[in-house]
Amino acid sequence: MTRVRITSAGHTFIAEPNPQAPQTVAAFFKLLPYRQKIIHVRWSGEGCWIPLGDFKLGVGFENHTSHPSVGDILFYPGGYSETEIIMAYGSCMFASKMGQLAGNHFLTIVEGRENLRALGEKTLWEGAQDILFEAA
Repeated sequence: MTRVRITSAGHTFIAEPNPQAPQTVAAFFKLLPYRQKIIHVRWSGEGCWIPLGDFKLGVGFENHTSHPSVGDILFYPGGYSETEIIMAYGSCMFASKMGQLAGNHFLTIVEGRENLRALGEKTLWEGAQDILFEAA
């Protein structure tokens, strides 16, 4: 599968699709290039997220987790909270005001991980940042 280039706040990351989430990967790849805003998480710890409201990607749960590792990118298909994408840059437990959630681990950053904390801290202190996902 094609890798994904992620660009935000002057940083570039390369992510590989997770073969254990084939439906989420396939549906997300149809959106590429995908532009959004990323903000700092509210309840999950050291992570950034893309709130998507009622957006439907057309997938359910697969390979879902509440504990993403640094560089893991999850897609939450909605239900108890709004649909969202979350990217961990440090210690993270995926949650909302409703409590613990689980999202589909569909991408893993394999290049540029050393800059994830800088992106997370910039987003925390300076607010929303543009983010672009595109085929690498």
